[in-house]
Amino acid sequence: MAWWKRLFSGRRAEARVDYYREGIELMAEGKYHEALTSFRLALRELPGDATVLQQIAIAYTRIGMTDEAAKTYRHVLQRDPTLAGAHYGLAFLLLRAGLDENEVVAHLRAFLQYAPADPEAVRHVEHARETLVALTGDAPQQLFPDSHG
Repeated sequence: MAWWKRLFSGRRAEARVDYYREGIELMAEGKYHEALTSFRLALRELPGDATVLQQIAIAYTRIGMTDEAAKTYRHVLQRDPTLAGAHYGLAFLLLRAGLDENEVVAHLRAFLQYAPADPEAVRHVEHARETLVALTGDAPQQLFPDSHG
């Protein structure tokens, strides 16, 4: 990790470290604890940044700290209730934990309402729709006739 290398290199880093990018790269390598450290450092530079907080929640989820992940997602949604990714993450954490199905449905609906229209989001939108249909029994077109897809 860049901060670790700087600590033991004996010299000051001339270039500013992009801790967020470093965290993303570590997540891609499956180094979730290290990624969490990088995201926390990024959060120091960008206090309250929703994107960084969502990545922290994902890292918590990957290392099994689901209560912390849920708290982080809830914190993000308190700041901005339109953040689709936080609704998606929280919905599936609650679903896996067997918690309040009504809350799961509400978060899935909010995700679908605010979901991005980019190609990367398509599989998440479909997953959310399928899950919502399974939970509510509603036909897909009845859920969000004007939504993406």
